[in-house]
Amino acid sequence: MLPILAGSVGVMPRKPAAVDPAALASAAAALEAGGTLSRPELAGLVRAICGALAQRYPGGAIELRVPPYAAVQLALDEAGRHRRGTPPNVVECTPETLVALAAGRLSWADGVARHDVRASGIRSDLSAAFPLVVAG
Repeated sequence: MLPILAGSVGVMPRKPAAVDPAALASAAAALEAGGTLSRPELAGLVRAICGALAQRYPGGAIELRVPPYAAVQLALDEAGRHRRGTPPNVVECTPETLVALAAGRLSWADGVARHDVRASGIRSDLSAAFPLVVAG
């Protein structure tokens, strides 16, 4: 079992645990090599990444969906906040793709080109958010 999160893992906390940069890199390398993470490990890591993105880019202009584990609304610019329903800018990817993006093992452009990242809307470009660099 990989030590994915800084802190304890158990019941889903109200505030996601911080991402451990070394554990993120280790998890991304394992996935890239064809390995797998347990469902709780992958869920916790995805939620931690989404939590870090939400803290760094608060807003509601873009919805990032990582089914079945998380969805978060973000804003990378001052375009305003969407107030009702689903924002017009939606990004969706698998949990494994999000881990690769966050760890810098997959570029945004490559993810979109390979259709690992599905992005719609004029402000759905999250390339500035990745890789996710977390101060340790």
